[in-house]
Amino acid sequence: GRLNADNARFLLLAVLIVLYMLCGAAVFSAIELPTERETKERWEERLENFTRRHNLSRAELRHFLREYEEASVAGIRVDDIRPRWDFTGAFYFVGTVVSTIGFGMTTPATVGGKIFLIFYGLIGCAGTILFFNLFLERLITVIAYVMKSCHERQLRRKGVLPHNGRRGSGTSEVDSLAGWKPSVYYVMLILCVASLIISCCASAMYTPIEGWSYFDSLYFCFVAFSTIGFGDLVSSQNIRYESQGLYRFGNFVFILMGVCCIYSLFNVISIVIKQSINWILKKLACKCCHRCQRRLFHSRRNVVMPGNVRSRRNISIETDVVNESDTDGRRLSGEMISMKDFLASNKVSLAIMQKQLSETANGYPRQMSSNSKQNGFSGGVGALAIMNNRLAETSVDR
Repeated sequence: GRLNADNARFLLLAVLIVLYMLCGAAVFSAIELPTERETKERWEERLENFTRRHNLSRAELRHFLREYEEASVAGIRVDDIRPRWDFTGAFYFVGTVVSTIGFGMTTPATVGGKIFLIFYGLIGCAGTILFFNLFLERLITVIAYVMKSCHERQLRRKGVLPHNGRRGSGTSEVDSLAGWKPSVYYVMLILCVASLIISCCASAMYTPIEGWSYFDSLYFCFVAFSTIGFGDLVSSQNIRYESQGLYRFGNFVFILMGVCCIYSLFNVISIVIKQSINWILKKLACKCCHRCQRRLFHSRRNVVMPGNVRSRRNISIETDVVNESDTDGRRLSGEMISMKDFLASNKVSLAIMQKQLSETANGYPRQMSSNSKQNGFSGGVGALAIMNNRLAETSVDR
């Protein structure tokens, strides 16, 4: 039943995700691998020229480069950048932690910092995810309120509602927003437009200040707002900016709004994906049912009566499993289950049926005692016997 449907949905989603990942890996490999090979060849050529020009061995040069990589992990760069762990830098870091962005350009290097990050991130990420979910709920409520207000305004213009009419009781249907909740596709469209507007505005800010191209700024917005956080492009890392305080505040606001919109959009898209999976499973189930019904009909066409064929056309999966059994006991158990529902709602008909069966089994008319003959009641079977005896006692008392 419910558990089997959930398992089927889970397995289908897992298969689709794996196929999606395989396709993505093939596309990215075809696009990026040639560039990686060309870059590696140029780098090897530069190393060879550098060692030859300065009379250095390749081993010494590689050892020096490894030391620079270790320093780079700690936040050291060739160009001057602002300190990573001053208060503003630490605040930027915890923002990337609780929002699950995790650029990777700033990471704790001490054991104490790593231990504190585990507990800090555990609570911070959970609280931020809750905030994102509540943001989506508030957004849906605002959309419903706006839709309802616009509808009421149109009705007032047409004269259906009075202009001075205000809300009545809080529990009335007019005050309720339940009937004005927008569809998932409408919410998805609104979130797509909002995310696009925020990304375009943020990119217009990043392009002149960070010195990126507009396309790179859009790329950074998606990577940051979707909490992927590669770390190849990171905002607010230079040592000095023009209007530095205003830029950092704008950067914080854009990232917060972008993450809320994109995260909510992901939730809505996941609902659409779930609906699509349910539709696929429904179609597959219908095809399987029709195929099994045709196979069942062709295998039993010489033994099934036409009336039974008509009654089996709308068969369900559960009853199909029962009908495929070769034992009569399984079929009888299915029939008794349907009889229970029938008899539970027809107790009066059961009593009449029992009376008729009793009279037929014992011979009609049945020999009765003097009291029974006088009062016209027979013994009956089961509940009917109890009822008849009670009526006979009542009649004798009279």
